[in-house]
Amino acid sequence: MEVVSISMTEDLLDRIDGFADEHGYAGRSEVMREAARGLLDEFDDDRLADRTLMSTVSALFEYDSPRVETRMRRLRHEYDDLLSSTTHDCVGEKHGCMESFVLEGDLEEISSFVGKLRAVDEALTVDYTLFPIEDIDERPVQVR
Repeated sequence: MEVVSISMTEDLLDRIDGFADEHGYAGRSEVMREAARGLLDEFDDDRLADRTLMSTVSALFEYDSPRVETRMRRLRHEYDDLLSSTTHDCVGEKHGCMESFVLEGDLEEISSFVGKLRAVDEALTVDYTLFPIEDIDERPVQVR
């Protein structure tokens, strides 16, 4: 097995160690391998391939970071044809800002948007839901 070095905040590392202890993992490497598999498998869903999808995306960011608004504006312009709506809400000084997006497009476009959103350094969390438009009467595919 290859050894890989990654950088992360002390807080995140503490959370990973605590998660490993609470859930019976052998250690942080096992947690990171499972997380990586989950992330890689996240968009590998045959039910969603070659279909037009609707997606809601919510992202929580650090409060009062001037770079975030600039990056969000650039991202909104880059994916303008994919975005149906966006909102910005402040959720308190301690909690940060919430950006919410509604998108319509194919899996590749939506996954590209989510990936770029997750790549923003100040992103604390990014969650989304996907569902095929033609199946609008069916229950959405829940993705986290």
